Amino acid sequence: MRIEEVTAKILDNNPSMDRYQLAIAVSKRTDELLNGATSKLSVAKNVKVADLALMEIAEGLIIIKGFTDNKK
Repeated sequence: MRIEEVTAKILDNNPSMDRYQLAIAVSKRTDELLNGATSKLSVAKNVKVADLALMEIAEGLIIIKGFTDNKK
């Protein structure tokens, strides 16, 4: 699955989240992975860390807390 499709899947499944919030979540998870956290996915070693973080979020392996529906 292409990264654009993964991003669309996340945003479709989380209507209260916008692209900016997703970027922050991916950034935080990327930092965790770069600082020694183990991945919850089994992927090839040539996958970029940010892409891995995005895939973990898309699969629901990483919970993103604190997002509320601000679009009223």
